Amino acid sequence: MDSARPLSGVLLFVLGLFLFACMDTTVKYLTARYPVPAVAALRYMVHGLLMVVLLAPTEGRRLVQTQRTGWVLVRALCLAGATLFMGLALQRMPVAETTAMVFISPLLVVLVAGPLLGEKVGPFDWIAALLGFLGILLIARPGGATDVAGVLYALGAAAVMTGYQLLSRTLAATERTIAMLFHTALLGSLLFGLALPWSWQGPLPPLPHVGLFLIVGACGGMGHYLFTAAYRQTPASALAPLTYVQLLWAVLLGWLVFDHVPDALSVAGMCVVTACGISAAIRSHRSRPRADVPVDVEP
Repeated sequence: MDSARPLSGVLLFVLGLFLFACMDTTVKYLTARYPVPAVAALRYMVHGLLMVVLLAPTEGRRLVQTQRTGWVLVRALCLAGATLFMGLALQRMPVAETTAMVFISPLLVVLVAGPLLGEKVGPFDWIAALLGFLGILLIARPGGATDVAGVLYALGAAAVMTGYQLLSRTLAATERTIAMLFHTALLGSLLFGLALPWSWQGPLPPLPHVGLFLIVGACGGMGHYLFTAAYRQTPASALAPLTYVQLLWAVLLGWLVFDHVPDALSVAGMCVVTACGISAAIRSHRSRPRADVPVDVEP
């Protein structure tokens, strides 16, 4: 870890969360007008291009060097799947509710890490997970601002993100974060780029929408870069609970852009998910010897 500057790391982290919320808000706008795979393709292409332009001159060959390349690509595939599910969910649901449902993923990681990674999972962790699911039920209840397909896609994104986070924990011991990030951008560009001729059948987007596509890729790439910079200055144990600040950004942007305000029960569900996730993150990082390993939760 670089010379410790905890406050600077926190500010970088919160700014990265804001960029992710901006990305999700813009994705919601674009997926109402364009196919989800097309939006994802351009997001990853811009992301990858930014990494090449900004990092290749200094990183050189290290940008692509990995020790466990197969698992790094599986991790990247998980993120691509989460991106697809997230886009499909955002087509059907408000930004805040979708974000809250995907944020059940850290709770799932705590539970699954026990049998898979040998980490201790206590009664408190099971209670936190159960309460988190109850919070999801408050958000996804019949008659709320969600539909069944959107809920299923959001939960699918959370499930795939769980695998992505578990692989991130496992690979952090041998792989550089920047290299793993580049492989996610590369694989996403290839997968969604190959599908682009079939997923995009309409006319080319107008210039303002081209700008929005660029914003999606720039927000995703810069958000991940700020995450990496934040983890170099501040321990992950201090940053992990702040991840849920993204939910506040999502509520604010959903209101400003789409004039959507979650109802009282949805807000209650978000608060429950957030409280359970923060408590689980704190306990998880306190019990793990490698408290400086970053965990990325943004699809």
